[in-house]
Amino acid sequence: MTFAPILFATAFIISAVAEYYAIAGLVAIFASNPVGAIILGAALAAGKLVAASWLYRNWEEAPKLLKYYFTSAVLILSLITSMGIFGYLSKAHLEQSVVIGESASKVLVYDEKIKTEKENIEANRKALKQMDEGVDQVLGRSADEKGADKAVALRRSQQKERARLQAEISQSQKSIAELNDARAPIAAEVRKVEAEVGPLKYIAKFIYGEEGASENMLEKAVTWVIILIVIVFDP
Repeated sequence: MTFAPILFATAFIISAVAEYYAIAGLVAIFASNPVGAIILGAALAAGKLVAASWLYRNWEEAPKLLKYYFTSAVLILSLITSMGIFGYLSKAHLEQSVVIGESASKVLVYDEKIKTEKENIEANRKALKQMDEGVDQVLGRSADEKGADKAVALRRSQQKERARLQAEISQSQKSIAELNDARAPIAAEVRKVEAEVGPLKYIAKFIYGEEGASENMLEKAVTWVIILIVIVFDP
């Protein structure tokens, strides 16, 4: 006797959660008319539960035609509500994927800008090195004072260009620091969401092996997980 209330409460909770997901999924599918979708989902859920209960209570006495009709109705209603649950869970996964995609795109933009600034620094440092090599060559070709004077004169003629290059290097370094500061919170968000998706990646690898790490296999694994959740609700 003590188990009956627990069984009833568990069945009620599972049914309530399933119908909530089903109605929310129908709202997501028919987003242009959410009120109508809620009314439709609630009516279908109530009809399914009442029909299943009637069949259970009157299975032996019910006429075959009525029995077949109610059985078909329950199965079709279960399929509809299952589609709603599938839509709800799929929408949740897609929203998570969109967050990752948008944030990852922003990170890539910052990475490209940082890469460009680093290339500018490398090019400017290369130009400075070439200037130093030019001065060294002048000094190497002559060991007297005239050679030293020429090297000094060459270095003085380079001062304006050297100052410009050094200023550009400093500006690029400053830009890199600013870009890294702007990139950090977005990259942290990507890592956070990827950590939430991590268990699904392990499931995909368990099912498909190393191929499970690919995006297509991950989506297939998510689909199967959702299907298994849907299957256990209505029964």
